[in-house]
Amino acid sequence: MRPTTLVRLALAGTRTDTARVVLTALSALLATLAGLAALTVVAIPTPAATEENRNRWSEQYHNALLVEPGLRGGTALALLMLMIPVLALAGQCARLGAPARDRRLAALRLAGATPGQVTRLVVLETGVAALLGTLVGLGVYLVGRDLLHRPDASGQLNLPTDVLPSPGALVGVVLGLPVVAALATALMLRTVTTSPLGVSRRAVRERGPGPWAGVLIGFGVTSFALIRPAVNRFDDSEEWAWVVPLLFAAGAVAAMIGVVIGTGWISYHCGVLLRRHARRAPALLAAGRLMADPWAGSRTFAALLAALIFGGGAAAQRAYFATKDQLDREQSRLAGAGDGGANPFYLSTMDFVDGAIAVAILIATGGLIVALVEGIVARRRAYAALVATGVPRATLSRSVAWQALAPAVPAILLALGVGTVLGRGLVAEVSGGGGSTMICEATAALCDDPATREQYSRIVHIPEVQRAVPVPLEHLAWLGAGALAAVLVTVGVGLLFLRVSTALDELRTT
Repeated sequence: MRPTTLVRLALAGTRTDTARVVLTALSALLATLAGLAALTVVAIPTPAATEENRNRWSEQYHNALLVEPGLRGGTALALLMLMIPVLALAGQCARLGAPARDRRLAALRLAGATPGQVTRLVVLETGVAALLGTLVGLGVYLVGRDLLHRPDASGQLNLPTDVLPSPGALVGVVLGLPVVAALATALMLRTVTTSPLGVSRRAVRERGPGPWAGVLIGFGVTSFALIRPAVNRFDDSEEWAWVVPLLFAAGAVAAMIGVVIGTGWISYHCGVLLRRHARRAPALLAAGRLMADPWAGSRTFAALLAALIFGGGAAAQRAYFATKDQLDREQSRLAGAGDGGANPFYLSTMDFVDGAIAVAILIATGGLIVALVEGIVARRRAYAALVATGVPRATLSRSVAWQALAPAVPAILLALGVGTVLGRGLVAEVSGGGGSTMICEATAALCDDPATREQYSRIVHIPEVQRAVPVPLEHLAWLGAGALAAVLVTVGVGLLFLRVSTALDELRTT
């Protein structure tokens, strides 16, 4: 099969296929913008140390996150975090219209296409759609860079529009994302067999998933608990400087994978409990679906749970900074300096992180909607058959709600709990004080005069204080409420498609 024929067949199809290509391209566009923004922050040059600028700050910017070199890595990490829900959204979009695509692939097999050609066709469809998205994303980035380059009267910028990532980094993002998307598609198709009679998937699970996800979560929590001892032990050793980043990366990835996989275990056992204790048809129907495909919850909620893990960790960090800020204020008042010791910079920085998490949850909600609608449309013939036999549509609606909410609530609690434990593994307590200071209890004129300063001055001993960081229950409650609201919105949108998909005409769907 010639390459031009492969490309033409990859872009052919129904409106559903077109929607899948457009949504995949949109996901690649968003991922490209997040990646290029992170690379731009990393590309900011650090000036050489001078007498006027010993801290080597980039003073051409307003925001301290861009000015201070030590804060740029965290800023870039927060931007890269936005790529996680975007890539998960791309994975959900790739499943859109799967039954129709399976029938089209089977028709190609009937026409003489080999299994390898069919696989290359699906991989090419995803790769071309992602490449279109990354190219458009690069164009939006370059145009937006010019439009947003607005120095103020002093020449300072709000955004790093004066720097550009290296050409190799730009090419790596624009071409790397489509390659990753194509490889992921090929990996997902490894258990799929396309024959002239249809598409089948091998190795169907006959029993529920095991609780092995707890091992990954435990490994992640243990890794984060070891970070602070490792920092204290290897702080001045360049030979062991790689230990802390390795513990952080390995712990975060292990905990995230553990929570996502654990959702499959939660879904299956929610189905078991519903089947055992439920007495009404909606819960029993949802129990059957949860037990038949427990991994649907892991696929559906993956992006949302990843965002909530970061949200739980960020809430723990915010609680640490708030406790530190409060302790600094108390120490400053004790030293007679009012609130001069307080530094709200880190709290304002956490506002930026919280904004990134909110955007991630919003993007993950889009993935939830796509996944739920795809599941309803894929089973529309079964739903229509149930309606034809007398099952009320309200019963099916409640069944869809049970199927979404039953695993979502414990999975949200698990993700927030794991994220909070990870964050508290880094910062569980705050310490301050332990010194002394001299204060002058007189007017400014008397305190400035060396002859009278000593007469009105006294030494204040500041005791060393250690204070436990409280669990940010209120912040976690808001995160959980937002995630649950996202799931409820998803269910509401899915029910709109359920009514259309239960029309009796759907019985003729093949």
